Amino acid sequence: MRIRTALFAATAATVPLLAAPAAADEGMWTFDGFPAGQVRETYGWAPDQAWLDHVRNSSVRLTGGCSASFVSPEGLILTNHHCIASCLYDNSTDAKDYLADGFTARQREDELTCPGQQAEVVTAIADVTGDVMAAMAGLSGEALTKARDAKIAGIESAGCPDTETTRCQVVTLFGGGQYKLYTYRKYSDVRLAWAPEARAATFGGDPDNFNFPRYSLDASFLRAYENGEPVASPAHLEWNPRAPEEGEITFVVGNPGSTSRLYTQSQLAFEREVRLPLTLATLSELRGRLITAMDRSPRHAREGQDLLFGVENSLKVYIGRTRALNDPAFTAKLAAAEAELKAKSAGNPDIGDPWSAVEDAVDAYRALYLPLRFTQPSGDLFGYAQTLVFAAQERAKPNAQRLPGYTDSALPLTEKRVLDERPVYRWVDELMMEWSLSKAREYLGVDDPDSRLLLGQESPEQRAERLVNGTRLDDPAVRKALWEGGLEAIEASDDPMIRYALALAPRQRELKALADAQYSGPLAAAGASLADARFAAYGDTLYPDATFTLRISYGQVKGWTERGKAVPIRTTMGGTFDRATGNPPFDPPPAFAANEARIDKDTTYDFVTTNDIIGGNSGSPVIDRAGTVIGTAFDGNIHSLGGNYGYDGTLNRTVAVSTAAVQEALETIYPAPALVAELAGE
Repeated sequence: MRIRTALFAATAATVPLLAAPAAADEGMWTFDGFPAGQVRETYGWAPDQAWLDHVRNSSVRLTGGCSASFVSPEGLILTNHHCIASCLYDNSTDAKDYLADGFTARQREDELTCPGQQAEVVTAIADVTGDVMAAMAGLSGEALTKARDAKIAGIESAGCPDTETTRCQVVTLFGGGQYKLYTYRKYSDVRLAWAPEARAATFGGDPDNFNFPRYSLDASFLRAYENGEPVASPAHLEWNPRAPEEGEITFVVGNPGSTSRLYTQSQLAFEREVRLPLTLATLSELRGRLITAMDRSPRHAREGQDLLFGVENSLKVYIGRTRALNDPAFTAKLAAAEAELKAKSAGNPDIGDPWSAVEDAVDAYRALYLPLRFTQPSGDLFGYAQTLVFAAQERAKPNAQRLPGYTDSALPLTEKRVLDERPVYRWVDELMMEWSLSKAREYLGVDDPDSRLLLGQESPEQRAERLVNGTRLDDPAVRKALWEGGLEAIEASDDPMIRYALALAPRQRELKALADAQYSGPLAAAGASLADARFAAYGDTLYPDATFTLRISYGQVKGWTERGKAVPIRTTMGGTFDRATGNPPFDPPPAFAANEARIDKDTTYDFVTTNDIIGGNSGSPVIDRAGTVIGTAFDGNIHSLGGNYGYDGTLNRTVAVSTAAVQEALETIYPAPALVAELAGE
């Protein structure tokens, strides 16, 4: 359902790893490093620069954590339903549940504003490695991170003096081996044009999540606006509502969030021994608390649904990750890849021993991890308070001295996220804060100074109830006054959540400084050496770990063999009715049931490709050789969960909903004649 970073633990011995050049179909490639020769060798054809430029200019990053693409000259954007579920959720009321019922704007004036959402298009990529490396030269620890961050802030500010319409972001690649400046054209007014019922997008629920065959209409349309008008998007993908053909070459263009294919053995050990067990235990408890609270009333069930969906998805991801790192065959393959790179680097004085440096940094991080994690209470209202406090404190400093996230280039999006109006359900916030504080006390210990800082003399339940029910930060006007009033207004505020955030801020800053000195700084230096080692050993036929920046992957429409049986490349819309049992989560969507006689049941619904993707690729267009869009990626099969660490072309598959299915829905199930005409260029 949601393509998130995850790992798979099934037969891992065949998974090729990133110490060596990428295998066929493997890789999330930057646009300035696309392996055209490799693609041509594999498929007998490769896109030229004009093709690459066109799809790059048509691709969209959604700051809510997804990918998308322009599909008309009037700012129409194709993405996944689960990428805009929060927009439906934020616009819903007890009287009108858009998430359950779906939404179709009969005219553009009816399109729904999506709070906190921003659409961004890459316009330039520049290598700034030399500038950033020069700023860090001769430094270590916290001094290194401060110098690096100051240089990055200056580069971003100089690159985008117009922060109203542009955004600059310096991205770290290869763990610190490269730094690239990405320049974006941004659109801060994003509205929802069309979405099916949630049951159509989530048919099969958690049992079908990360599986195939699938019967999911996980697609929706947004529209970008500027100055109250739809933006002109001359660079857009041609809509092509056709069925995919087995074996045809496909490209997925999007913004994969993060991967860990460059992790060292010590970093993997930390994941396996510390982070993953803790995450599984705490998320499982959150799920239980949330389900219990949602069972209390239909209203709670509606208001908690979006959060529950995300928690259950994350649990499935982390369960797969845990299995992977406890699979002896998989971990042996990872260890062998590292040993090979060490052997190739032995005796090179320019590289030294970055593996030992990483191990020392990870050992230091183990002592910092629990306080770093648990001094961050959960909940939207505390999130508002913390951002308001840090923004006020940071804006009082010169740009080069601010924390990342509060520099001139980052502030406009931070401000938008704080000030955009959206509903806050106090019972959900109270539950989240109560849960996080109780886990902090459990893992830190009752007598730990950080526990006393978080709770004082109160229980987690008492503190959460007092702060959540006493704050007024759910009112966007209150947040706006505090933002505009700056540090003076923050320090004078008597809002209990603001006072709490102010009380925690010194300790949070202290912990960040310790992490910079003992972990982040040493990792940045070691990362540069590890990148040098890889380039020296394998040349430039490598791709960097995912960073939620624009990438392109190539592959083909192809099934796989599961337990001795061939898995077909596609499902049909008629299969929905064959799979339906009448009971959740396999109950047919109401509009499907009502229109069953009119639906073309032979229409290709979902299909699979060998493209290499990961979390953040949700909503990415699936593009054919002609440069037209034939689907949108929304998931991977169960084997793709291993994609966080490696790619196995025999099993890993991207799951996409076809444009043919979306067209059928627009014409027959959730009629939107204006969109049909727009997509046809009429």
